[in-house]
Amino acid sequence: MRVNFATPAIVLRARPFGESDKIVSFFTEKYGKFSGIAKGALRSRKRFVNSLDTFSMVNLTFYERSHSNLAFILSADLVHGPRMLMTELDRIAHASYLVEITDGLVAEREENPALFQHLKEGLTQLEKNGTSLRFLTFFELKLLRLTGYQPLLDYCKKCHKECLDGPLSRWHFSLMDGAVLCDLCSRSSREVLPLGRTAVEIMTALQADNLPTRLSLPSSVISEIRSVVLRFIQFQMDREIKSVPFLHQFSSV
Repeated sequence: MRVNFATPAIVLRARPFGESDKIVSFFTEKYGKFSGIAKGALRSRKRFVNSLDTFSMVNLTFYERSHSNLAFILSADLVHGPRMLMTELDRIAHASYLVEITDGLVAEREENPALFQHLKEGLTQLEKNGTSLRFLTFFELKLLRLTGYQPLLDYCKKCHKECLDGPLSRWHFSLMDGAVLCDLCSRSSREVLPLGRTAVEIMTALQADNLPTRLSLPSSVISEIRSVVLRFIQFQMDREIKSVPFLHQFSSV
C-alpha cells in the first residue's frame, strides 16, 4: 500500500528532465533534504504552476519509490512565491547564497526542523528588509551552529588561553580546527587566517545574537570576519560555492 507524505518545503533548485518533467530538490520541515521528480511540470498548465521556482515555499505531497532515490511529487501547493526576492539583483545574489550553503552543509534526509525554520526566516527577512552584512554573517553563524560546525571563539583551542586576555593579544582562526588560536599556537598550524580581537568579539556576539543593532565597524574588521566565515563554510562544504562571485558584486565578502 502506497503511503503519501506531506510537509512544508522550500525549493532549493529545479532542472528539466526529459521533455516534460522536472527534477526538484527540496528542503523540508519534516523529512530533511531530498529530490523528487515532478511529472509533466514543464508542460502542464494546471499542475505545479509557479510552485517549483527556486526559493518558493510550498506545501509538498509526495511518496517514496522503492526502485529510485527520487521521490514522486504529487503536488506542491504554493504558500509563498519569490516574487519580491526576484525584483533586485542583490537580493537574488544573497538568497542564492543562503540556499546554496544550506544545501551544501546538510546531508540528504537529515531531519532538522530548526534548520528549515532558519532558512525560511532568512529568506523572509531578506525579502522584507533587504541585505546587510550583519544579517548575512548572523545567518551563516547560526547555520554553522545548527549543522554542528559552530566555531569555537571563546579561547585558544590548543592552550586554552581566553580571547579576552591582554589588550594587545593577537588571534588567528584555524579552518581545520574550527576554532581560534592564539598567536603562539597558530605558528605550528596550517590553514589559519588572521582574526583580530575586535573581530573575535563581534563574531562571538553575533553567534550569541547579542550584538547591538546599530554598530559601526571599521572596514578592516568587516573584511576579517567575512573572509574567515566564508572560508570556513567553504572548507566544510569541500567544494566551490558557485554563488560567491555573484555575491561579491553586492557585499564586502
